[in-house]
Amino acid sequence: MPSLLRRLVDLGRSDDDLAAGELREAASAHGCTPIAADTDRQVVTVAGTLTAVTLRPRETVPALVAELYDGSATVQLVWLGRRSIHGIEPGAYLKATGLLCRPSGTATIFNPSYELLPHHG
Repeated sequence: MPSLLRRLVDLGRSDDDLAAGELREAASAHGCTPIAADTDRQVVTVAGTLTAVTLRPRETVPALVAELYDGSATVQLVWLGRRSIHGIEPGAYLKATGLLCRPSGTATIFNPSYELLPHHG
């Protein structure tokens, strides 16, 4: 009966809501907490899909920036001194660990350790 009730509830949800729910469930299955629940200046482990990857060239140090969405919020993963990393591309699903900070209010993890994972769904 619970699966029938869940299917009926899912009928009223948008595709984006369903995808976000799947991402939250997959992150939870990997032992991660939602980005929205994480506090500043805490070591966190997050998992989700990369929605964008950009290179921010600077005069001194380039930075590869990837936006990771876990179904609750977005966090920027910033690798300083890197122009590219094999496998870090939009659509990739990964788990990242590092110190979460919020400069200018944006959740950011600098130089995270990461693990590319098989697609969640």
